[in-house]
Parts: sequence; C-alpha cells; structure tokens
Amino acid sequence: MGLATVSGAGKGSNRRGFIMANSKRIVLSSDHAAIELRQAIAAHIAERGFEVNDIGPVSPESTHYPKHGEAAARAVAAGDADLGIVVCGTGQGIMMAANKVKGIRCGVCSDTFSAQMIRTHNDANMLALGARVLGEGLALEVVDAFLSAEFEGGRHGLRVDMIKGIEG
Repeated sequence: MGLATVSGAGKGSNRRGFIMANSKRIVLSSDHAAIELRQAIAAHIAERGFEVNDIGPVSPESTHYPKHGEAAARAVAAGDADLGIVVCGTGQGIMMAANKVKGIRCGVCSDTFSAQMIRTHNDANMLALGARVLGEGLALEVVDAFLSAEFEGGRHGLRVDMIKGIEG
C-alpha cells in the first residue's frame, strides 16, 4: 500500500460555499479498480478543507479490497481519522470488510439521500462507493452529502447503541 497525504486547511465554508459542520480528518482507500475515483475524491475533499490521508494503492496492479477496507476501518476505529471513504468496483466488498472492524458503521451509497441518512440516522463513520457504479460527478455529490451531514442522536442514538450491542 502506498501512502500519500493531501491536506486542506480551514473550517466553516470555503470559496465554493461548501459548508462543513466541523473540520474532519478523512482516511481514503480503495482497490486497484477505483484508484482514479479515490484520487478525485481526495482532491475534491482537500479543496473543501478536509485533512485527507489517502492510504490506497497508487499502481494499477491487482490488489485485494478486503485489506484496503480493513486498513481504512482500523484508522477510523483507532481515532486516527474521524471518517473514512472506501471504494472498490461496486463498493459492496470493501464495505463488508470495513464492517468487520469493531466500531465501524459503513454503508454503500449511490445517491445523496442515502449518504445523508447513513450519517444523520445511523451515525455511519465510513462511506463505501462503487467506482463501476457511479460516475465521478455523482460520486463527489454523494461524498459531499455524507461529509456535510451530522448525526441527529435522539431516537437514532438508541438504535445505533443497539447496533453496537450486536458487535459484542
């Protein structure tokens, strides 16, 4: 796995008007099928003021998505990142791997409504995307929806606690 860090500084809104509730540290990873989309996401969110730690591969040789999903999930679970974004061909496999790490709540999203809802209702701390499912433009909109949403708590907190209880 290669390691590249892209940083963007700032809080609040940037020159394009993207509103962030808080400045956050985001870890990104992918398999070989999603390098270009992952790099586009890294540049996009760095431009919006997020601190980006891109731990995904940099060469197109075949690689295994479970190890990349796990690595990003472990960074989030350890507190080294506030949120994570992982990408593979469909988003499904890398999401399944990430969700095996205790404390991770990762959802695959292909639309902005779902991306917002997994944050506001499920307190998701990771987003998975499918590079073979979404074009870059929609993928960036989904990322923006995920990163701009905040957990609502309340009745949703009880449900998230129930999910955490399943982990053991």
